[in-house]
Amino acid sequence: MTPAYPARLEGRLDEPVNRLLWLVKWVLLVPHFVCLFGLWIVMTLLTIVAGFSILFTARYPRPIFEFNVGVIRWTWRVAFYGIDAFGTDKYPPFSLKSDPAYPADFHVDYPERLSRGLVLVKWWLLAIPQYIIVAILAGGLGFNANGAWRIVGGGGVITLLALVGALVVAFTGSYPRQLFDVTMGLNRWCYRVLAYVALMRDEYPPFRFDGGGRDPGSPSEGQGELPLAA
Repeated sequence: MTPAYPARLEGRLDEPVNRLLWLVKWVLLVPHFVCLFGLWIVMTLLTIVAGFSILFTARYPRPIFEFNVGVIRWTWRVAFYGIDAFGTDKYPPFSLKSDPAYPADFHVDYPERLSRGLVLVKWWLLAIPQYIIVAILAGGLGFNANGAWRIVGGGGVITLLALVGALVVAFTGSYPRQLFDVTMGLNRWCYRVLAYVALMRDEYPPFRFDGGGRDPGSPSEGQGELPLAA
């Protein structure tokens, strides 16, 4: 059985998707971009604080952890709506909290203890192979006006595939399920890396493609959420 990674990205294709709304979603998301720009600056500063806390106490402060996961969750909802999936026409909420009613979500299991030594090297040295892959998939790793550590110097494979999906919807009215599943798998890879370099987990992100809207680490239907999920 494939081991589950403790950072879980979810995305449910919310059909039917409007054929032409994707053309203006960029404009509709401007208020989110403004909010996320500020939130990612705060998150970057708090991650530095968390890094020192891990170095001296081996613990990631829980309030900072929940806030940072919330910022990534918010970013993913915006990306799912209009940047990296076009998987729903439901406007993303201005919220850090998990919302089961929204078709996109992100969770990271809270670690009770983290390695003091790894915090010094995992976000740069150990992550270099993953950075190379993310640079191809997402177009770079950094944060800009859209608030996410991505799309530096142009779009990547994920954005291209999402645009292809939007064009197919425009001409046929239907989003190809296989294309959506591939897009989700590539997004999932990038967000696992993000959780790792944001110091949230010590487990190295797997070099493994997990496609589909449902994360393989998510609980089965009816079981509820996994414990210690933010």
